[in-house]
Amino acid sequence: MSVHSTRRRVCGALLATVTATTLVTGCGSSGGGSAADSTLVSYTGQSGDYQINFNPFSSSTMEGPGTIFEPLFFYNITQDAKPVPLLGTDFAWNADGTELLVTLRPNVKFSDGTPFTAKDVAFTLDMVAKNKTINTTGYDGKAVATDDTHVKITFAKPAFMQGPQVLGKTFIVPQHLWSKIPDPANDVIAQPVGTGPFVLEEFKPQAFTFKANPGYWGGEPAVKRIRYLALAGNQSGADALKSKQIDWQTGPVPDIKDVAKNYPGYQAITVPMNQMNLTACSNAALGCAGPQTDPAVRKAIYYAINRTQLNSLAFEDTASDISPGFTLLGRDAKYVSPKLQEKLAPKSPDLARSAGLLQGAGYVKGPDGLFAKDGKPLELTVQVPSGWTDYITAINTMAQQLLPAGIKLLAQQVSYNEWADARVRGRFQLLIDAMNQGPSADPFYDYNYYFSTETTAKVGESAYPNYSRYSNAEVDAALNAVKGIDSTDAAKRQPYFDVVQTRVEQDMPYIPILTGGTTSEYHSDKFTGWPSKDNLYAFPAVWNRPDQAQIYKTLKPAGQ
Repeated sequence: MSVHSTRRRVCGALLATVTATTLVTGCGSSGGGSAADSTLVSYTGQSGDYQINFNPFSSSTMEGPGTIFEPLFFYNITQDAKPVPLLGTDFAWNADGTELLVTLRPNVKFSDGTPFTAKDVAFTLDMVAKNKTINTTGYDGKAVATDDTHVKITFAKPAFMQGPQVLGKTFIVPQHLWSKIPDPANDVIAQPVGTGPFVLEEFKPQAFTFKANPGYWGGEPAVKRIRYLALAGNQSGADALKSKQIDWQTGPVPDIKDVAKNYPGYQAITVPMNQMNLTACSNAALGCAGPQTDPAVRKAIYYAINRTQLNSLAFEDTASDISPGFTLLGRDAKYVSPKLQEKLAPKSPDLARSAGLLQGAGYVKGPDGLFAKDGKPLELTVQVPSGWTDYITAINTMAQQLLPAGIKLLAQQVSYNEWADARVRGRFQLLIDAMNQGPSADPFYDYNYYFSTETTAKVGESAYPNYSRYSNAEVDAALNAVKGIDSTDAAKRQPYFDVVQTRVEQDMPYIPILTGGTTSEYHSDKFTGWPSKDNLYAFPAVWNRPDQAQIYKTLKPAGQ
């Protein structure tokens, strides 16, 4: 997700990190009509070896959702558009939102040759309902296969808002294999079997390869192989991009505004989508410990940040404003609550307000310039994956900004796997992260994912994705009310959105930073069909699922 400040020769760096069999194109260009032209090399920001896990329900899955395991429909989160049929071809709600009927695509097979039927859909949904850890959306329906191509899902109460979650973010697995798995939340799937456009060809800790599924219901993709690399960090990614050793990565590179000039044969696209934040383990009642459990501390940090400077130094001015109510600005502007104290996070610091919050919470500034309480200085650690240098730069920048506010912030660099495990188990004070959008272009899903008591757990247990351990009865009640309202009825939904946004602004379990301008660099001379501002058919981030699969399916080697 970031760029190191030093350069190294790419060939040596790559060959030191990736096995010789991985880079079939050697140290030259991967374009130019070579045999590898139909192989797309992706870099997701992985620093350090991969640990095999293709479980689509695991928060630490490497890949597979969308590419190997498909949902029923594809929802474009960048805009309000009709869902694209995948395993499903049609769906309909009854009048009160308690029954959802889904028609499935006939003659689909899993990659092991077993026919896909409605029984697999009903099994997957019931498995999710029975396992809290993988039930990240609070799904509470009951699914029945009425025949091989039809599923009826019933709910005890109106559940319109569960539709895109069930249809667009539940990845269907084969009953004949998964019925034998005792712990679907934690089982490591090493030999994945799905209905998707790709299958696993080879896994090594430094890289793994998918190949096109010749039996895919939509036809074998033109991209014949996808190779995912693990590199030493994002500088290695930038170097690999420079020498055309990778074809798609998401993350900033030096002088990001001149990608076409600095990386001949490549283009870039930036989409404001992910809301960057300092996630706090905020809930002492669920086992969180440290000064960040005090809302006053969290809000003091919020007011001490110089976001204009931060955007320039860490994000090359690709980021944009963020709302403390976490409604995605731009796309969801109509839902920003008029009852918020501030519709936008301040761009400039307000040190007086920050100090007043801390003093009101019993903190006293000592001779060293730091606030302290009960003899303990206000020091906080922020966990960040090593190699994510934009985020590391952001933390270091915020650390300098917070010192005049009497707050000491320390970056703790760890491996991605350590960071992900700490995040899900609540073993952190603060960590830098971004809220990913839900299954459709609707702010409800971020709210339901990150603020609902249903999606969190005690420290030590797996919480996903409410990593902050946030719990507020008023927010829960508002979210439950919205679930039963048709998504087209904006006026009826808004009072409940007002409750969510104002309570989250008040409690601030996630400290807003900026809305990340998610930038992807892609090899336009080697593949055609990439998303563009005029045709944003999917969110173009290599790590976003299942959008990445829609892009892989659309791309064609240049000249085809």
